[in-house]
Amino acid sequence: MEVTIERILPGGLGLAHVDGKTVMVTLAAPGDRLRVRVEREKANLCFASIAEIIEPSPDRVEPPCPYFGRCGGCNFQQMNYQAQLAAKVEIVRDCLHRITRIEDIPEFAIIPAPNEWHYRARAQWQYDADRKRLGYFESGSRRVCDVAECAVLVPELQRVLESLRDEMAQDSIAGGAQYFRAITGDEDASVATGFSRATPRLKARGQTARVGRPADPASQDQMKEISRTIAGETYRANAESFFQTNVELLPKLIELAIGAERGETALELYSGIGLFTLPLARRFRLVTAVEYDADAADFGKKNLRNAGLTNVTVERADVGNWLAWNQLNPKLASLDFILLDPPRTGAESRVIDGILRLKPKRICYVSCDPATLARDLRKLIAGGYSLDSIVAFDMFPQTHHVETIVNLIGP
Repeated sequence: MEVTIERILPGGLGLAHVDGKTVMVTLAAPGDRLRVRVEREKANLCFASIAEIIEPSPDRVEPPCPYFGRCGGCNFQQMNYQAQLAAKVEIVRDCLHRITRIEDIPEFAIIPAPNEWHYRARAQWQYDADRKRLGYFESGSRRVCDVAECAVLVPELQRVLESLRDEMAQDSIAGGAQYFRAITGDEDASVATGFSRATPRLKARGQTARVGRPADPASQDQMKEISRTIAGETYRANAESFFQTNVELLPKLIELAIGAERGETALELYSGIGLFTLPLARRFRLVTAVEYDADAADFGKKNLRNAGLTNVTVERADVGNWLAWNQLNPKLASLDFILLDPPRTGAESRVIDGILRLKPKRICYVSCDPATLARDLRKLIAGGYSLDSIVAFDMFPQTHHVETIVNLIGP
């Protein structure tokens, strides 16, 4: 089947139409003329892979990574960087139009990454002990793609990967290890080992700490903490903490999320280790931060203490439950600002309902998934809020993922 790629869809697939069929093609570039192999078909929808590039798009480039196409980590290396940015803007616009049903979407910018390569300061690597493989899952499978060098890792994290591969070659990785999570700080790194269910060393979360060349997992009782300074604030975390991958963009992300907001009261939902909490505490008299994960909430409290900030209450609770319990809390009766930064699945309906009941003057929604963002925005707009600004961030070059910040004004 011959197709011409029209544009890139949410999820990173190329869109084409031929003979009454809609064809979605992996690893395509807009303008490619391709011969494709249909992998799966349902009614008039086909999912396909490239069999031959008949005429490459002007935006197509040779992927520099030898694992590209097999490794599931990156799916945009076939496009030049400007085409990647344009595709991500189109992905956000598509979701806002199709899901939120906004007819007249305002123009918005995408903030490019300072580095298209070697930007990832956090990673998870899968380990296959039987086949001696360490890397990422192959695209669309649970097979491990053995990766010796990853083109998107910061150099410090690449050195950690090499140390782990040395351990693998020497058969010194702990039995039962299934994956490794790693994060770099200003000066060092932290690594957590995830064990399979069969091993007696199992913990609910990773239990190993390593700096530089990894130590024996069995010898570690406490995971090492790293320190990272962002826009003048210092954050402590470890390898099991969620922390944004592209740290060079974080000062701008914080600036555009909070902007010139000031006031009496602010509420932060899904607050994590406090990336936004600390700057919010310097702009509002009273701040409440809600986070379900106990370790993240503890780091949030620690980071606030270390910063000498005492005007924040950190609540360790499920966000939806907490909103239901506190809908009549007089401290939340006149909220100036709510910031939410939910996981990829977005906010639950009861969370959006809880926000609407609180009626904050302004809302900032920070999202890593345009589709769930668009779904939640539709409910907020139906509840009387209007778009004030949209900005996208290329936190994940060489992939289809995009971070988006939307600011809304209350009725």
